[in-house]
Amino acid sequence: MLLSLGHVTVLSADFERTERFYCDLLGMRVGPRPAIRIPGRWFYVGDEAVVHVLPRTAAARNDAEEAIDHFALHAQDRAAFEDRLRAAGQPFESHRLADSDTWQIFLTDPDGARVELSFVAAEARAAA
Repeated sequence: MLLSLGHVTVLSADFERTERFYCDLLGMRVGPRPAIRIPGRWFYVGDEAVVHVLPRTAAARNDAEEAIDHFALHAQDRAAFEDRLRAAGQPFESHRLADSDTWQIFLTDPDGARVELSFVAAEARAAA
C-alpha cells in the first residue's frame, strides 16, 4: 500500500543555485545525506528528505529523465507563496484544479524540473 510521495531526484548543473531555489525560495532546508559516492544534496520539509539533488552531466541525460512531467509538493498559505514568488521575480502559474477547491501553483526550478505546489481545499478557500 502506497502512502505518499517519498522523494524526487532532480539533476542540477549548479548545486548552490538549486539550493537557493528550493531552500531560500520554497522554504526547504538542507539536511543529512548518507555517504553516497556521487556528490549531491538532500532538501527537507520537516523531517522528510523530499528532494534529492544529483549532478547534471551530459552523460546523465536519457529519455527516461525527459519523460518526467513534474512533481508535486503539498503546501499551505498560497497567498504568501505567490507574494514570495513575485518578489523574487520567479515566473509561475496559479489556478484552481478543475471541479475542486484545490489550488495549484506551477513553476520551474533552475535546471528545468517542473514543480507543483498543491494547496488543499480548506487552505484554498482561505486564500481565494
